[in-house]
Amino acid sequence: MAAPTIVVAEDDSAIRDLLAHHLAREGFSVVPVLDGHAALRRARHAADLVILDIGLPGVDGFDVVRTLRREERPVPIVMLTARNDEIDRVVGFELGADDYIGKPFSPREVVARVRAVLRRAGRILDAAPASLTFGRLEIDEAAREARVDGTDVRLKPREFALLLELAINAGVALSRERVLERVWGFDFDGDERTVDVHVRRLRAKIEEDAGLPPIVQTIHGYGYKFVRP
Repeated sequence: MAAPTIVVAEDDSAIRDLLAHHLAREGFSVVPVLDGHAALRRARHAADLVILDIGLPGVDGFDVVRTLRREERPVPIVMLTARNDEIDRVVGFELGADDYIGKPFSPREVVARVRAVLRRAGRILDAAPASLTFGRLEIDEAAREARVDGTDVRLKPREFALLLELAINAGVALSRERVLERVWGFDFDGDERTVDVHVRRLRAKIEEDAGLPPIVQTIHGYGYKFVRP
């Protein structure tokens, strides 16, 4: 099976090259483009997924999404932007984007989200999701298991999703709002205390019961960060 083709539309050469390097290393075929016009051309003819910066020259990212969806082209789209306003995320999703990643980002996060969006779109990938290993802790996305010294610690589905979200962003502080959006969904109607409750449960199973050193650091007034055990 041919490798999925990912169009990376980003005018910042450093970010574009970083994304292209990590995606290619994971086995994807990467087509880098510099502006919105090129993104449209490539998305129409040679793309399994488009990573799309909002602030593109020529035609901005919102207009690219709007045009592709008006033409009824089903190519999955992941928005990439430095803007943090909620309205940008809402507009992107309403126009038809499939996911949204804010800068700064972890390249590992981008790869994981690309894989997730492709799977949701029905694209079968040759390689199974890779396990993440941090010392004695292994996080196996395919099996949906977290293992310490080879033993499954039996996380509930939401606890596992929370651990995976934190781990693929290792070393990056994530706000409670962002964790809610990624783990519970954009339309979740609860509040940020839900995150705190699940973090406590996760710590109890991973740190207290399984005996790992602290892996989830609290960023007071903001959120949480995964630290390598």
